[in-house]
Amino acid sequence: MLTILGFVMIATFLVLIMMKKMSPIAALVLIPALFCVFVGKGAHLGDYVLEGVGNLAPTAAMLMFAIVYFGVMIDVGLFDPIVRGILRFCKADPVRIVVGTAVLAAIVSLDGDGSTTFMITVSAMYPLYKRLKMSLVVMTGVAATANGVMNTLPWGGPTARAATALKVDAADIFVPMIPALAMGLVAVFLLSYALGLRERKRLGMLSLDEVLEKETASETVLVGAGGGTGDGRMSLTKKTTGGAGSGTDADAASGSFGGDNDEDEDEGFQGLDPNRSTLRPKLYWFNAGLTVVLLTAMIMEWLPIPVLFLLGAALALTVNFPHMPDQKARIGAHAENVLNVTGMVFAAAVFTGVLQGTGMVDSMAKWLVDAIPEGMGPQMGLVTGLLSLPLTYFMSNDGFYFGVLPVLAEAGQAHGVGTLEIARASIAGQALHMSSPLVPAVYVLVGMAKVEFGDHTKFTVKWAVLTSLVVLGSGILFGII
Repeated sequence: MLTILGFVMIATFLVLIMMKKMSPIAALVLIPALFCVFVGKGAHLGDYVLEGVGNLAPTAAMLMFAIVYFGVMIDVGLFDPIVRGILRFCKADPVRIVVGTAVLAAIVSLDGDGSTTFMITVSAMYPLYKRLKMSLVVMTGVAATANGVMNTLPWGGPTARAATALKVDAADIFVPMIPALAMGLVAVFLLSYALGLRERKRLGMLSLDEVLEKETASETVLVGAGGGTGDGRMSLTKKTTGGAGSGTDADAASGSFGGDNDEDEDEGFQGLDPNRSTLRPKLYWFNAGLTVVLLTAMIMEWLPIPVLFLLGAALALTVNFPHMPDQKARIGAHAENVLNVTGMVFAAAVFTGVLQGTGMVDSMAKWLVDAIPEGMGPQMGLVTGLLSLPLTYFMSNDGFYFGVLPVLAEAGQAHGVGTLEIARASIAGQALHMSSPLVPAVYVLVGMAKVEFGDHTKFTVKWAVLTSLVVLGSGILFGII
């Protein structure tokens, strides 16, 4: 019964948010609360929620201060050279823009943190997508899938969890998988090229001059880093004549994405203005050094990640904005993203708390393992890879790697399949995992991109599944799994 109710609860959640019958935050809270009553454990709901909140509180704190830190770094211009390079490559061609999104997301994913990857990618690419009226779910889908493949880095999380759960070396899992993961990344780039071609067919390919003419016709202009010479170094910052609807200097500097509907959102949108008042060119190398030290400390695990970002955010604010009003302005500029993301994380804590507390997760995992036919025993590498897709989507990585993977590894050993093969197969589903409703970083992505989570899910899941299957198939073809 628990197994059935668990699957029904997850299906109900996904259907309601994809059909836009409920907001994700409401669905994450109300649906598990209802099913907790169905299971007959409504009296324990408070305990389950508090346990879930306690488990995710460090993640929420990390996201809160990471958003502030990287928001400040974006404000002061740390990432402007990267943005200009990507924009110079992209110009106004939808194909280049989508491919550039995938490349940028993959590069920034090297820091091992999905939230920072999405913040930087969306901040850089959102202006182009908005101005050219490209599909924003293409941006979120490509960014999430690229980050999912790169999430398998030893310091990204899943590989380390698999190594810990099975008591093997993370390098022995990751290094042999590099060819298969490279094929997954190639699949993402090919996907982005195909989606870019579809966008180009829908919109046509414009030159920057044509974009300028269209913007001027609607009483808007593009602010170029080089005086609007058409070399691709543009911030796509909107300015309106007459003052009506124009954003404040603080809004422009923050890169905030305001507005409640499409028209208002476009009116309130401000991109990375190269002349924004928050730029700190004299502190560029300090900020770059601080970021390198922060990421190094995160990889080397000198301190817990929430503590690192807390210290980093405080130091970045103090050095770049020594005056209290300026610090308050920067915190206020990023408060909306902080509230949206941390609120979603704590709502997800209700969902995961009920799943874990009621025993639904354990029951579903046991049912799936027991459902494996006896004849598939020698193919446990393939079975593990296939199971990693739905299980890492519907469960947290902790639940899968520490709860299910040891069982799969034990079953594999009974049929002569090595533990390392099982461990390598287990990371094949990460491209799909990064769009799971249980991954806090995905709410950073859809929140900053102003995309409905249901729309992102409907668009991304099929491509993420395909990418995961490419990784798995390549691992089997190369003899890695």
